[in-house]
Amino acid sequence: MAANHEERLPETQSHEQSAATVDHEGGAQLENRSIPAMTAHLRHRRMALVILSALVTLGLCVGYVIGDVSDVLPGPLTVNVAQQPEYEKVAYSIGAAEIIKNADTTKPVDAQRAQALVDELMGANGLGRDTSVAVAQADGTIVGAHEPDTVREPASTLKTVTALAAASKLNMGSTLATQVFLHQNDSDQRIVLKGNGDMLLGAGQSDPNHINGRAGLGTLARQTAVALKSRGISAVTLDYDDSLFGKDRYPANLDMSGEMQLYYTAVSSMAVDGGRQRAGALANPDVFHDYPQLSQHPAADAVATFRTALNAQGISVKNGNETTETGTQPIAQVESAPLSAVMMFMLRHSDNTLAEEFGRLLALHEHAPNTPDGARSTVQSVVASLGVPTDGLIMADCSGLSPGSRVSVRTLVTVQARNLQVGGAVAAAEGLAVAGLNGTVTLRLADTKAAGLMRLKTGSLGTVTSLTGNISREQGGVVAFSVVVNNPQDMDAAKEAVDRFAASLARL
Repeated sequence: MAANHEERLPETQSHEQSAATVDHEGGAQLENRSIPAMTAHLRHRRMALVILSALVTLGLCVGYVIGDVSDVLPGPLTVNVAQQPEYEKVAYSIGAAEIIKNADTTKPVDAQRAQALVDELMGANGLGRDTSVAVAQADGTIVGAHEPDTVREPASTLKTVTALAAASKLNMGSTLATQVFLHQNDSDQRIVLKGNGDMLLGAGQSDPNHINGRAGLGTLARQTAVALKSRGISAVTLDYDDSLFGKDRYPANLDMSGEMQLYYTAVSSMAVDGGRQRAGALANPDVFHDYPQLSQHPAADAVATFRTALNAQGISVKNGNETTETGTQPIAQVESAPLSAVMMFMLRHSDNTLAEEFGRLLALHEHAPNTPDGARSTVQSVVASLGVPTDGLIMADCSGLSPGSRVSVRTLVTVQARNLQVGGAVAAAEGLAVAGLNGTVTLRLADTKAAGLMRLKTGSLGTVTSLTGNISREQGGVVAFSVVVNNPQDMDAAKEAVDRFAASLARL
């Protein structure tokens, strides 16, 4: 036993020495202490460190929360009032219904009832004598009318003629590219901004959720800067190509003085927000009801916007000249919404410049003269080839804005009948606004029972109110109609009467 005790004694001494050494490194002199005392001391130190660490962590957390709440540091907390997104206010709410089946375009319309509704409209207050009305079945057969062959000024219902012609010939799934080309030489680095017809460019980043601003000049500038920097280029001269529509951009009868600049600007190869000069950005760039002043040099404005965006990307830009770009390999490009969506935007907002542009694009497609006259004559030729009667049709432009246009409701209602046929021109029908829901007919729904059943196009000038479109009937089948009122005795009363008439057609 003694031997065993002597063998353990050195081990005990070693533990004591080790413990004393550990405490000495910590700043304490603990010689000749017992092992239990030293163990307790170490335990207390560890507890103190844990408590200190917890207090420090808590202090940091509290500090960050305070910084977050006061918006000094990033985070979800704040004492400021939350900014709620703004949406367009609706006039009223209509309950959802079951999805209807495909319309039966073979179901006939009771001609006697249709004519009775026409007669009722003609007896309404406010219309006056210069009124034409036509109601047609899906096959184009007119079943109710008043002076259907008398030509009158149509205002913006003329846009439906342009839309049908353009949609029947153009590739409505295609897009309009805005491109940047690079030209390098020993003394100069030049880029060319080339427009191909996108007049709904955005000033900032490309917006995939909207038509207006689908392609952004900010995005194009970022792409361009990346391409230039990869080549070691940090300074360029900026030229631009706005040659797409030649030099003739205004219909001959359009007087651009005064307030007309609220409704039309030159058809151009590129423009930001259609050339509208707004004070600030819209919450929804596809929904608006204002008419801000339109720039009369929209392409040059787009170039200036691009130059500013490119500067912000670290590229030094020197102003260049207008030119004609023939290159095929751009270093950057952005794409517009499909033409079908642009047509919808045009019809719902009754955009005169975009209507004129569709006429010009059609003329280019058909190899007609690249002029306003070439556009309107091409539209007339194409709709005639589709079987639309064009007797007496005079198009002063492609939008109905210029004075001098004349058309019969027989022409307009036949355009709507063609819209009801399945074919390549469906964009002209699908682009029409839905009464009570959107566009220029948001407040033109006279009977909520007809909600969702009417696709319409309005026309409004100082002495004109007109309405045309197609309607899904409550009991099945479809009907097309057109009303043109010139020189009404009471404009407001005439509009209300036309709205009631359109809604009543759903009951046929």
